[in-house]
Amino acid sequence: MARIWNKHKQFHPVRYSEQSNGAGTPLKRKVFVAMSGGVDSSVAALLLKNQGYDVTGVFMKNWADPAWPCPWQEDREDAIRVCLKLDAPFEVFDFTNEYKTKVVDYMLHEYASGRTPNPDVMCNKEIKFGLFLDKAMAMGADYIATGHYVRKIKSQKSNLKNYVLAKARDLNKDQSYFLWTLKQKQLAKCLFPIGEIESKAEVRRIALASGLPTAQKKDSQGICFMGPVDVGEFIKPYVNNVSGDIVTASGQKIGRHAGLDFFTIGQRKGIGVGGTGPYYVAKKDYKTNVLVVASKGEEFALESKSAIVCQTSFIGDEPREKAEIQAAIRYRQEPVPTVLSKVNNDKWRVDFEKSVRAVAPGQSAVFYRGEELLGGGIID
Repeated sequence: MARIWNKHKQFHPVRYSEQSNGAGTPLKRKVFVAMSGGVDSSVAALLLKNQGYDVTGVFMKNWADPAWPCPWQEDREDAIRVCLKLDAPFEVFDFTNEYKTKVVDYMLHEYASGRTPNPDVMCNKEIKFGLFLDKAMAMGADYIATGHYVRKIKSQKSNLKNYVLAKARDLNKDQSYFLWTLKQKQLAKCLFPIGEIESKAEVRRIALASGLPTAQKKDSQGICFMGPVDVGEFIKPYVNNVSGDIVTASGQKIGRHAGLDFFTIGQRKGIGVGGTGPYYVAKKDYKTNVLVVASKGEEFALESKSAIVCQTSFIGDEPREKAEIQAAIRYRQEPVPTVLSKVNNDKWRVDFEKSVRAVAPGQSAVFYRGEELLGGGIID
């Protein structure tokens, strides 16, 4: 049984949709589940199978740098084992070239331009809810499903917003931050079965109780589909390696850096200076090739009251010219009260009620109204 959220904030079960073959026999709705080889997508497939969907597991093979270990073969085998357990067909979609072009090259270009990208956002936009969705639909799927911790809710309001994306029940695992690029057309074809589950522990309990071979597998870390890559080492051949001075917010020279592109606003670890720290990256001055850092008592250099956001996208209706919302500028940050104002086209200004730390160009500013995900954009 699937569940939806009504305007009174109560769940009501609704049966999955069925089509007829014309002879009065209902046909199960076909769903292609993105199988990463992890426990979350495994349980997503299990839940849909138990709800009566015609489940096909799909493993996406994407580009991986041969210089870095990426256990994609093991992950694929785990996905196969889960599908065998569920008696579900299994497919491999090879997006190697597309992933390199749309995600990796984008990431490298952003770093080389002095920004700090979020490749997981781009992977979701271009691969999972772009290429994977399109190919699944072309192969006859009614839906795709993923193991994302997020909730899809039927809207009770706008004519333009048939569905709402909301934070997961397990706020500690909520992944709505990475899904701000989704549109209504995509949402209509997406299912997120584990978003209603209260905790990751419950996800594992379901997997164990059902005998899934991935029940106790550790969560993956690192860049989407690329494994535990050292980002600094990975981008080194592609970015500015010109060394320069490291100075404090008060102008004191305290060290040297190996290239501004290796640093992110707000970064603490890996700056390479000792002294009376800790130090945080406050500014990257490309005109002088100087890295500005802030220590205790210099927090003002890290704080911002506003930011410009570009490439903005909204899941439903675009807000009025000025809207009171909440915004998060990094994953797991508690969204802060914000006024959102349109500048032009896809460019918006965010004015925070209180100063926020470490607004990093290239990262995502993600907009919420309570638990509802409104959209987001890239910090300029």
